[in-house]
Amino acid sequence: MNILKDEKIINRILNKGVEQILPSKDALRELLLSGKRINIYQGFDPTAPTLHIGHTVGMRKLEDFRKLGHQVHFLIGDFTARIGDPTDKTSARVKLTKEQVEENMRTYVEQASKIIDIFNKENPVKVLYNSQWLEPLNFADIIDLASEFTVQQMLKRNMFQKRLEEDKPIYLNEFLYPLMQGYDCVMMDIDVEIGGNDQLFNMLAGRDLIKSRLGKEKIVLAGKLLSTSDGSKMGKSEGNMIKLSDSANDIYGKVMSFTDDQILIGFEILTTYDLDEIVKIEERLNSSENPIDIKKELALQVTKEIKGEQEALNAQRYFESVFQRQDTQTEIPVKEIEKSDINITELLHTLEICESKSQARRLIEQGAVKINEEKILDWNLNITLNPNSEYVLKCGKHIYQIKYKDK
Repeated sequence: MNILKDEKIINRILNKGVEQILPSKDALRELLLSGKRINIYQGFDPTAPTLHIGHTVGMRKLEDFRKLGHQVHFLIGDFTARIGDPTDKTSARVKLTKEQVEENMRTYVEQASKIIDIFNKENPVKVLYNSQWLEPLNFADIIDLASEFTVQQMLKRNMFQKRLEEDKPIYLNEFLYPLMQGYDCVMMDIDVEIGGNDQLFNMLAGRDLIKSRLGKEKIVLAGKLLSTSDGSKMGKSEGNMIKLSDSANDIYGKVMSFTDDQILIGFEILTTYDLDEIVKIEERLNSSENPIDIKKELALQVTKEIKGEQEALNAQRYFESVFQRQDTQTEIPVKEIEKSDINITELLHTLEICESKSQARRLIEQGAVKINEEKILDWNLNITLNPNSEYVLKCGKHIYQIKYKDK
C-alpha cells in the first residue's frame, strides 16, 4: 500500500479538533512521515441504536488516516458495551443484554459510512467486533490482565473519587472496562488510538498494556468534545445528542439551538472545514457580523455532511419559514399520541425530543417548551388532548402538531 505524506492532511490530523496527543504531537508527526503503514482505531460501544454527532469527530480523523494509506480499524464494542464504560459517570451504567447490544449495533456500519469511506476499494476499513477476542477469555486470562494494573490506578479516576465521597457503589466490572479496552489494542496491534478527551484514562490503560505486552509505544490522540452551555458534554448518556439517524430538519434545528460560543468549536470538530477556513470564521465572529448568519452556515454544513446537500437546503428553508418568518402555512409534522392525558415530561420523552425525563424537566424550567405559543413552566403539568382540538408543541427548534390517537 502506497503511504502518502500529504502535509495538509497531516496538519489536519495533528491540529484540528485535537485536545492532546500523547506522548507528543511531534511523535505522531514523525510516525506519519516515516513511511510506515500504521494501525489506527477507534472503538464505538453500541449502548444505543444510533451513533451521534460527537462520534464524527474521531471518524473524520479515521478517514484522514485512511486517505494517507494507513490501516484503519472501526471497532464495534459489542462485548464492552455489556460491561459498561464508567467514564465520567457518577453512578453505574445499566447493564445491557447481548440481544440489546446486537439490536443497537445493527446499522452502525451504515451510519459510519456517511463519514468514513469504509468500503473503499483501494484501502478499505477493517470492521471488527471485540467479542471475537474478549468472549473466549477465561478466568485465568482475566486475572493475568488484572495483574497489570493496581487499585490505586483505578481509584485515581475522578468519577470513582466522586462516588466514594457520595458513598455510591463502585462495581468490580467497572474496573475491568479499561483492561478490556487495553486488550483491544493488543489484539489489533494498534499504533494510534483515537477517542474523545473523556476517554483518556481508558486509552492510557491501553498504552500501558501495549508497552508491556508488545514492547512498543502506542500514541493516543484525544479529541475535543462539544459541550453544552452548562459545561456538560453532548452524547448518548447525557440525552442531548444529535443522532446520525435524525432527520435533516432535526439536525439543522438542533445545531441552530447551539449557543454562540459553540459556533467556532462546532466548525472545528463537526465539519470538514480546514484550519484556515476556521480562522476566517473566528474573524467573522469577532467582527460585527450577526452570529445567527454564521450559525446558519454551520447548521447547513453539518446537515449537508450527514444528509446530503439537497436535504440540508430543504431543512434550511423549513427552519427559515417556521422559526424565522413564523410562516403558519408551513406544513408541521404530525405526531400521534396514544394517551389522551399525558404529563408534559412524558410527552417530550415520547416524542424523542428528550432522552430522559430529567432533561425534559430542565428544558421546561428554562422556558424552552411551548404549546400553542403558551410557555409551559410546570413540569408536573398534565396535558389533556381533545380529538377535536389542535396542539402545536415547540421545544427549542423542534415543532410538532400533536394529535390524540383514539384507539
